[in-house]
Formats: sequence, structure tokens, C-alpha cells
Amino acid sequence: MNDRIDELLHLIEVEPEALREAEFLQAQAILETMVGKQVTAAEIDETRIVITTSDGNKYFFYGFLGGAQE
Repeated sequence: MNDRIDELLHLIEVEPEALREAEFLQAQAILETMVGKQVTAAEIDETRIVITTSDGNKYFFYGFLGGAQE
């Protein structure tokens, strides 16, 4: 139980820029797997972007909404 609490406390301490960078790298890796696939739908939800391909797979992208504009 204490290990789980320590893990959750560590998540609270994550730097927003580091989280943003990790999400970017994950999105890049996912997009690379989509090369050659046909996108049939794209939705922007409150907390994520959902891409659906013609083979029925759904890809979820987080961390891009609500960012500051420069």
C-alpha cells in the first residue's frame, strides 16, 4: 500500500514539460506505426484526440490539449 502511495506522490511531482515531452515521443512512435493506413475518423475530446483507421483500430493521443499558446 505504501509503495502505491509513493508512486502516486511521484506522479504529482512530475514536471509538466517532461510529461509533455514524453507524450510527444509516444505520439511520434504511434504515428510511425500508422504509415500506410487510411484514417477514417478523427475526434477531439476534452482530454484526448482519437484517430480511427480503416482496419478499425483506434489510436489515442493525450497531452496536447489545453497547452499555452506562444
